[in-house]
Amino acid sequence: MSIRLYKSYTPGTRNRALSAFTEITKAKPEKSLIRKNHRNKGRNNRGVITIRHRGGGHKRRYRLVDFRRNKHTITGVVASIEYDPNRNARIALLHYSDGEKRYILHPNNLNVGDTVCSGTGVGLQIGNALPLEEIPLGASVHNIELIPNRGGQIVRAAGTSAKILAKEGDYITLRLPSKEIRLIRKECFATIGEISNNDAFLVQSGKAGRTRWLGKRPTVRGSVMNPCDHPHGGGEGRAPIGRTRPLTPWGKPALGMKTRKTKKASDAYILRRRS
Repeated sequence: MSIRLYKSYTPGTRNRALSAFTEITKAKPEKSLIRKNHRNKGRNNRGVITIRHRGGGHKRRYRLVDFRRNKHTITGVVASIEYDPNRNARIALLHYSDGEKRYILHPNNLNVGDTVCSGTGVGLQIGNALPLEEIPLGASVHNIELIPNRGGQIVRAAGTSAKILAKEGDYITLRLPSKEIRLIRKECFATIGEISNNDAFLVQSGKAGRTRWLGKRPTVRGSVMNPCDHPHGGGEGRAPIGRTRPLTPWGKPALGMKTRKTKKASDAYILRRRS
């Protein structure tokens, strides 16, 4: 992937840096693999806003991505590499030998016309999915299962990959993109390679309007609100927050407070916390 920079033709292009989409080979998605996608815009089942700053944005259709990779020993040919509005990674359309079509996350260096496969005993090629116990030490993997047969749940963002560090007993030691070191069952499947679009973190909208197209509404600092709206609000002019430490709008400690539950089942599998 490459980033396209713009000259300062307008204030909106002065700081704009967008994806060049050079790797995209097909504009329209596969019709049989898209579904309507109603977005909740931060509201719960009662219509109450539970996540602020969401709403608006362009309508999207959901692409059915195969995270399970359960078509074992059946080879698929990469037919196209496409854009997915619901994630920052690209997706690849596979045409399997039995006639079925599926989307997968697109790994780096997987090109149109390449073949991929999944299952035990398949080759160690980019895009192939197989159990962690069959992947050699030092290999980069993505779309990793946490529970066997549930489907990949972690390492699915653009440009990410995990590294296999050790194998001992029934567990494989992985270093995740967050630098967390974690144990995962050896039966869990993972896909070989690093996810493409590794320049996604360089994208800059350039103007507030493009951020609204993505469904994000404005965020306002608590210090410019009234006391009834935020603990930091109120005062004359530019006043300090008036509290011993920063707080959330609901009075909970903010900026550095740990929010993970202290007694979580997966704590036993984490060897080193994320930095």
